Amino acid sequence: MSLDTISEARRQIDICNACRYCEGFCSVFPAINRERVFPDGDITQLANLCHNCQGCYHACQYTAPHEFDLNLPRILAEVRNESWQDHAFPAPFARLFHRSGVAVSLALALGVAVLFWLIQNYTPEGGTGFYAVLSHNLMVALFAPAFLAPLAVIAISLHRYWRTIGGTRLRWRHIVDAFHSAAQMKNLAGGHGEGCNFEDEDRFSNARRYAHQATMYGFLLCFAATASGTILHYGFDMHAPYGLFSLPKLFGIPGGILLSLGTLELLRLKLKSNKTLTDARNWGGEVGFVVLLHLVSTSGLALYAFGATAALSVLLALHLGLVLAFFVLTPYSKMMHGFFRLAALMRDAQKKEG
Repeated sequence: MSLDTISEARRQIDICNACRYCEGFCSVFPAINRERVFPDGDITQLANLCHNCQGCYHACQYTAPHEFDLNLPRILAEVRNESWQDHAFPAPFARLFHRSGVAVSLALALGVAVLFWLIQNYTPEGGTGFYAVLSHNLMVALFAPAFLAPLAVIAISLHRYWRTIGGTRLRWRHIVDAFHSAAQMKNLAGGHGEGCNFEDEDRFSNARRYAHQATMYGFLLCFAATASGTILHYGFDMHAPYGLFSLPKLFGIPGGILLSLGTLELLRLKLKSNKTLTDARNWGGEVGFVVLLHLVSTSGLALYAFGATAALSVLLALHLGLVLAFFVLTPYSKMMHGFFRLAALMRDAQKKEG
């Protein structure tokens, strides 16, 4: 973590703690007001508690050209992004991704190329649907390590982060409180519930909140579709392709639609947002990840719609290449903000109890 970044964040937080005008805006300001001094770990905790709604900036009387020159959304974004990178394992991969997002393109190209090669050289002799193009065993051999290895890396990163922010033993009520807050996205609702000023400083809007909810719930539904398909395959010997009213489809189709629309709206909002209120150093990585997540969901829907046509092999290779890239890049991309923010909400629930 850059000492200059931490020092600047501490300076601005000290001023906010003296002012207290924004106390009701989100969870960050009550957390600030509970403290008198802010060690590095507390600064990191506050940064990951922030959702960058930017309402505090537009309400602040101490922004430029005032001599205090406060820009709390930007400095907390810088601390937050550095915390994801510094706690990643290994950290250089995260820094590479966040600098430019080039890693996304390279991963996509490599994933698709490898999958095309596999399809051309390992086409099974039997099978229906997807398995007429790529055998189930080969899919498992490819994706099991690509899924499990990132999970291990995420666990290591979260353990490092939890120690940095001074987290203690979790109790059930802390977990419930954090998940309840995350499910509602209440920190994107503003202190009055009308939303935040992310789109326009003079207008409150819940658009970003709803886009995040669509993305989150869409992703969870897609994960449920994959999990239910795995249970059907191994637990009940029921193999894909599954019918329209099967659990994988009932979860997967609405999930794919929500994820596709949610990420598209997040991208629209991101492109029109004020770049001076966020960490511009990681712009490429953030946009690249949203695009990747959008392509994963959209290619999945296309695969469902056109899977019975001659386009099956191309669509399957493209979709699996995107999914593989998503899995591999998750520990080093902005996807980590979800894990770190949930941990920050749990730590905040602990600190509320004193």
